[in-house]
Amino acid sequence: MKQIDKDMIIGDVLKVDKGLVPILMQAGMHCLGCPSSQMESLEDACMVHGMDVDELVGKLNGYLQANA
Repeated sequence: MKQIDKDMIIGDVLKVDKGLVPILMQAGMHCLGCPSSQMESLEDACMVHGMDVDELVGKLNGYLQANA
């Protein structure tokens, strides 16, 4: 099973499973298709959006575990 970590580039996170998109959108990351998402780490994006990266990584990995 793939795991998400805070150092992953958002573009790479999206390649793991398209089911992660709604989780990211619900968290407030509405610019997943913008060019910066292809070069920005999940941790950097969370910092910009004022989110707790560990909480978001937990939700993403929880989804992956439940849908493995």
